[in-house]
Amino acid sequence: MLTQHMSTLQLRTPGRGLVEITAMLRERIAGCGVRDGLATLFLRHTSASLLVQENADAQVRRDLDNFFARLVPDGDALFRHRSEGPDDMPAHVRSALTATQIAIPVVDGHLALGTWQGVFVWEHRLQGHARELVLHVLGEAATR
Repeated sequence: MLTQHMSTLQLRTPGRGLVEITAMLRERIAGCGVRDGLATLFLRHTSASLLVQENADAQVRRDLDNFFARLVPDGDALFRHRSEGPDDMPAHVRSALTATQIAIPVVDGHLALGTWQGVFVWEHRLQGHARELVLHVLGEAATR
């Protein structure tokens, strides 16, 4: 029998960078009652994004941040939208280049992530923000 679960997750980011949310998602998936299916995660913001990335070496996260700093620098004269500061429009561009939604299979009640994979919210603003994610899990109900 198919079942579904929907919940909202709240997160406060410390500022620009990747914040791992894998443990938070695993906890929600474990308690949602789906054995095999699909988890869809949607970030309700335009200046942050979602990413499945290596979670073993923090250098990967720093390198990603450094690359995006070069690709979309804060304060670039190209941008006119600066309502909330010089990092405002670059944060929107960074979000547009990445993703605000991801889907991950659920197998045997667990996220089907690879050995070195984690799920991250990538804060693109310099200051921390309250972020909201919507989790929807659809699949075959776990037997009780």
